[in-house]
Amino acid sequence: MEGGLPAKRLTRDGPAPAIGMVHLGPGAFFRAFNAVYTDAAMQAEGGDWGIAAVSLRSPTARDQMAPQGGVYTSCTLAPGGLQAQVIGAVSKLLVAPEDPGAVVDLMADPKVKIVSLTITEKGYCHSPATGRLDLSHPDIAYDLENLATPRSAMGLICAALAQRRQAGAGPFTVLSCDNLPANGALTRQMVLDFARSLSPELADWIAEAVPFPSTMVDRITPATTDADIDRLDAETGYRDPAMVVHEPFRQWVIEDNFACGRPAWEIAGAQFVKSVEAHELMKLRCLNGTHSTLAYLGYLAGYDTIAACVADPDFAALCEALWRDEILPTVPAPEGEDLPAYAAALLDRYRNPAIRHRTWQIAMDGSQKLPQRLLGTIRDNLDQGRVPLRLCLAVAAWMRYVGGVDEKGQSIDVRDPLADTLKVASDGADSAEAKVAALLAFDDIFAPALAADPGFRAAVTAAYQALVTDGARAVVAGAVK
Repeated sequence: MEGGLPAKRLTRDGPAPAIGMVHLGPGAFFRAFNAVYTDAAMQAEGGDWGIAAVSLRSPTARDQMAPQGGVYTSCTLAPGGLQAQVIGAVSKLLVAPEDPGAVVDLMADPKVKIVSLTITEKGYCHSPATGRLDLSHPDIAYDLENLATPRSAMGLICAALAQRRQAGAGPFTVLSCDNLPANGALTRQMVLDFARSLSPELADWIAEAVPFPSTMVDRITPATTDADIDRLDAETGYRDPAMVVHEPFRQWVIEDNFACGRPAWEIAGAQFVKSVEAHELMKLRCLNGTHSTLAYLGYLAGYDTIAACVADPDFAALCEALWRDEILPTVPAPEGEDLPAYAAALLDRYRNPAIRHRTWQIAMDGSQKLPQRLLGTIRDNLDQGRVPLRLCLAVAAWMRYVGGVDEKGQSIDVRDPLADTLKVASDGADSAEAKVAALLAFDDIFAPALAADPGFRAAVTAAYQALVTDGARAVVAGAVK
């Protein structure tokens, strides 16, 4: 506010596009990614592809964007400065808990051709170790008894598909855009598990009629800060609490399998392929795997951001050693990709000083992320006859982190669906060996065969003890010598 007058607020100029998609989970990544691609596609080729954005929990996105007519600012953070672009692809905003029936009715409208998701790993209500829907999850159990007012993404999708089947309206495409391996196949399994608990006939129809293309998504998107909002205000003259910040790089690889059309996302650079499996594995292991490693070790070492981590030569060398010795040997090269060059480009992206991607933010929900980002790579290394000591160090760092106390004795604000039970398990053990054993017993995270592997257990235990005795910085320095 200047001179006693409120700051100018961003507003939409002209009508919103007609709705053709519903998106579940309109957080920062959706605004930095899906909506940006969709806005560019409609700018170039038109089409009724406006997005109805649905929050499954918090009204924050609605409260920020609705007064602006759904528009917001996408801000690219490059070393040379901030590049701002107003995005108008979001036509409507809803908060599912306020009126779940309205959300189901909207998704059931035949005009909606795609339902997309960025709900994070925990939003799928699944067991990461088994890949199946957790029917005992409170939201799933509620939805199976109260399908008219669903709480979960799976419940909303199945309720809407049931309506469309009943009305003969045909299916929509379900498009997961979360960092999960085979995210389309996983989403299909979750939806079918839910539907089969309701009606075998509904499940059979979904299995036959509904496409679930897999995707690979990539754009580093830090949490927006008050300083970011103030900076945009100073540079543009308007205030936008819904703005997002992100790196210049973006990559979207999509299996081209849609029930009733899609936006021309390729105009904005999306790649359409028959299978995203190789690209997805490359990204999950190379980017997400090292991101999680840096998050846990970096946080313990006192580094607030990824850029600060890799400014430390030992942490940069740790990434390079991980890629060279333990990650790339398990990743088949996707068509057209040079894996060493891809890894080198990742390190350059991590070093971008304009991106303040907090280690604490990346560390969230580790119990859901570890199986995809680290444990599969470890299993492949073990199958190839080697114990990946640096990846085992990353697991040990996660174990130290979820104990809830940092190296200075300060409390860690651990955000994880299993935070309380993980801390109880850690606190109940009085040695490194006992703590590691207690955490490896969580079979929703660690497959029993991996948890029982003697080489893996010994490496994680030794790394955990070293972190306690010597601290993260010293252990990382030793790991790259």
